[in-house]
Formats: sequence, structure tokens, C-alpha cells
Amino acid sequence: MKYLHTMVRVTDLDASLNFYCNLLGLKELRRKDSEQGRFTLVFLAAPGDEDAQVELTYNWDPEEYGEGRNFGHLAYEVDDIYALCQKCLDAGVTINRPPRDGHMAFVRSPDSISIELLQKGESLVPKEPWASMASVGHW
Repeated sequence: MKYLHTMVRVTDLDASLNFYCNLLGLKELRRKDSEQGRFTLVFLAAPGDEDAQVELTYNWDPEEYGEGRNFGHLAYEVDDIYALCQKCLDAGVTINRPPRDGHMAFVRSPDSISIELLQKGESLVPKEPWASMASVGHW
């Protein structure tokens, strides 16, 4: 398992970039705009430490972030997403977003921290029971 990034939702992308980059000194590594999803992702890291990233998520449609929704999730790259999700399921963990695509899943910690699991390398071939499993709750 390898730590990838921590995601936080932001309400003003320019003000957030000013804070993280101009004030704290982080550098923008990459950016992704999604017209369909109506969001922008900006990945930041401290100079020389690009392995420890912060993902700023800016949703284009205004949203009130209550209940700590501004903190998004921890993300980990895993060797076999199906095996890890099965291990979690067997232990009674709810799979909030199953790995239907063989690439991404979400579970929650006992303290309701959302954890994103991402398949290392190429996505695995979609298979059951994951391919048809519905999402549960939110992540």
C-alpha cells in the first residue's frame, strides 16, 4: 500500500491557491477540470516532496460544507482492489462505492473518515460481485 494524497473541498479556488501556494509555499503539480462533473481538481505538494500531495477539489456549483464535508478523503494505492475490498467486506466494513470499474472504491474508517482505494497500475477487469454492486451512503 502507498499513500497518495489528502483531499479537501474548497469554496474559493483562487483564495485557496493563494494560501497553499503563495503563503505556505506548495507548488501546483497538476490540474484537472471536469465539465461533466462540474469540478476542478488541483494537486499540490511541497517542493521536493511530491509524494505527499494535497488535492484541492473545487465544485463549480456553490455548496455549504457542513459536518466536516470540506475534508474529503485519504487515498491509497493498492495492489489488488478486489482482494482488499473483499477483506474489508468480510470484516463488516461497508463498501460505500464498490470497485465496479476495477479501479476505484471508497470505504469509511470507524470514525467515518472516507478512504479512497485506487488500483495500482491498470484497472482490473470488471467482475462480480463488484460490477453490479450499488453504492451505499456517501463518501
